[in-house]
Amino acid sequence: MLVNEGTASASEIVSGAIQDYGRGKLVGVVTYGKGSVQIPDQLSNNQGEVHITIAKWLTPKGRTIDKIGLTPEVVVKITKEDAQADRDPQLDAAIKTLLDMLK
Repeated sequence: MLVNEGTASASEIVSGAIQDYGRGKLVGVVTYGKGSVQIPDQLSNNQGEVHITIAKWLTPKGRTIDKIGLTPEVVVKITKEDAQADRDPQLDAAIKTLLDMLK
């Protein structure tokens, strides 16, 4: 599964479940680390709202992801040079990882 710093919240839980149960490998960079559940609460003067944390997301095996994220088994960064040259080493690594797993 491809993950990066934009992988957050529910997608991190799915990725964590894949890791926890050994159903696949994560490829990319450490995920965002959004492991809290919040609800909005309107201020009484209608001048905004606050978000109150009411729970934390955990992977199926109880690992916390909040402010930590998930570390992929295959860490691959995309550099500015990669982006400028229209290369995607993360996708390339994910394809290679998948093919290796199918052997």
